Amino acid sequence: MDKGPLENAREARQRLKAAYLDLFRAVSESLFKTDPMGINFESNTDEYDPEAGTILPRLSSCETEVDLLAVVHEEFTRWFGDSAGSICRYRDAASEIWRIWTDARMKL
Repeated sequence: MDKGPLENAREARQRLKAAYLDLFRAVSESLFKTDPMGINFESNTDEYDPEAGTILPRLSSCETEVDLLAVVHEEFTRWFGDSAGSICRYRDAASEIWRIWTDARMKL
């Protein structure tokens, strides 16, 4: 039996919601793993959730990994001020998040 437009829209919305929740988790985990601020104490796995939450909405504006690197550094600078350090500190995180983002876009 064919689904109606309302049911199709509902299913699409659910897929999108699940994808972005998964994307949020993946970005936060990536930041925890690459640990640009040196705050991974192995038990505080949600430590980078706030930064993931401000990076995530900006992903769609990034056309390249270099764009994403700038975004990641800007967000950490916003959160940590001068102690965020050099943009070089965020290369591994940006590379990992770029891979996650490009994979996620293919699934949406």
